[in-house]
Amino acid sequence: MKILKIIVLLLLVLIGALSAFMSFWPSFGASVSGERLKTAEASSHFHDGKFANTVPQAPYAVGQAWDLLKKQFGGNEQRVPPSPIPVTEIADGFFEELNRDVLRAVWLGHASVYLEIDGLRLLTDPALSDYASPLQGIGPERFHASPVALDNMPRIDAVLISHDHYDHLDMATVQHLAAKGSHFFVPLGAGAHLEKWGVAAAQVTELEWGQSAEIGKLKIISTEARHYSGRGIFDHKDTFWTSWTMVGSKHRAFYSGDTGFSDHFARIGNKYGPFDLNIIKIGAYGPGASWTDIHMTAEDSVRAHLALNAKRMFPVHWATFNLAFHDWDEPIKRTMAAVKDTTIELVTPRIGEVVTAGETFQSTNWWEAVNAGPRKN
Repeated sequence: MKILKIIVLLLLVLIGALSAFMSFWPSFGASVSGERLKTAEASSHFHDGKFANTVPQAPYAVGQAWDLLKKQFGGNEQRVPPSPIPVTEIADGFFEELNRDVLRAVWLGHASVYLEIDGLRLLTDPALSDYASPLQGIGPERFHASPVALDNMPRIDAVLISHDHYDHLDMATVQHLAAKGSHFFVPLGAGAHLEKWGVAAAQVTELEWGQSAEIGKLKIISTEARHYSGRGIFDHKDTFWTSWTMVGSKHRAFYSGDTGFSDHFARIGNKYGPFDLNIIKIGAYGPGASWTDIHMTAEDSVRAHLALNAKRMFPVHWATFNLAFHDWDEPIKRTMAAVKDTTIELVTPRIGEVVTAGETFQSTNWWEAVNAGPRKN
């Protein structure tokens, strides 16, 4: 009994120390409190002290944690590219002229996409640090550099954040963009993190599903997603998560954020489609229903694209971080197979290649050369 008490006491001390460190270290973000918490509690999607999905995910099966632990340290997947991923450097002068009649996109890696839509510059979930982690040097490391350094990027009009996980909300990137005057659109509660990081309240708009705001002539709408949130041990689902719909006078685009599949895609497509461009996640799924319920498989991403009534499918959320128990290129291979007998226009840009709506894009299976290339040391 005495030994048990000592163990419990040590655990309490450890938890206390960890809590103190997390409250001190800024990249963990901040707790939702005050008026922001009251706003969250007033949401119809907030239940029993947490945000909730419309369609709950399956519970984790007994023993699944052990299975995942074994896969983490004993899996035989090629989870890291065996040779360098090709990065197309953005051409000099690319940012100098902004065409107000064009929708074009550049994949910066993972879920980070630079967008020009109807005369505005946007970024989706820009996480451009070397590690998707609260501590740089620890955690999932980028496979490749960004095709454009933050210092060489023009002022971004709007930054769309889907949720607060480290591979989607990066403190250093946020602070750099905020200093240049960018405006941030975030889901309910997530503004607490930005406030802690010194971003002015006037630069942040917090929305929940169905709410919208305008920047210039572009309407930005928070639309449903099926996911979760949290940057620490004790803040699971304290902030909301969202997909983003962008409606301009000439073009419409959709960004899925992280999500599982459900009928919310059909509702979004019916209300806001057709979309000229669908930026949609295809990677970091499974194993197990609980995981795929909140991280679509590639086949579900194709189903979602069809339900959204979108013209061009722009796959993201793969080839940048080691985040799941599958080969690094499995998501794109499965996506290619799933669209084979459909009319879907799938583009497969290299990091840094420009995709322009209404213009032909020459896709290649560039990942095959990565697998065949000389092995990294």
